[in-house]
Amino acid sequence: MEMPKYVCHKEVCAFKIKSIDYDSGGPNKATITPEEDGYVPFEVDAAYMEKHKPIVGGYYVVYKDGYKSFSPAKAFEDGYNLK
Repeated sequence: MEMPKYVCHKEVCAFKIKSIDYDSGGPNKATITPEEDGYVPFEVDAAYMEKHKPIVGGYYVVYKDGYKSFSPAKAFEDGYNLK
């Protein structure tokens, strides 16, 4: 039996991840550098890293309610278009 299918219609803010530096963020933190020009690297805490396990090339995603997540590149690019 096939599972139900859903269509995404959410608006999110997101950066494609250029690099993740596990040392410069300090204890239990990491620094994510966005691929997009003009944006500065930013820190994420250990809880984010442990829960979402982001990788370079994927997307750091923030939903309208402030929830922060990670999406693999293919899944994100197949579901979202730049506004």
